[in-house]
Amino acid sequence: MNPDEDTEFRKRQKSRNWVVGGILLFFVVLFYAITIVRIGD
Repeated sequence: MNPDEDTEFRKRQKSRNWVVGGILLFFVVLFYAITIVRIGD
């Protein structure tokens, strides 16, 4: 793998990690909100 390919690979990997992290954060907030609503009833 040459340096250009390595740089491009790392950029794609970093953006993919941000997307996965955002999705995980969304689900954490979603489950937290559902829990708070259910306890409030």
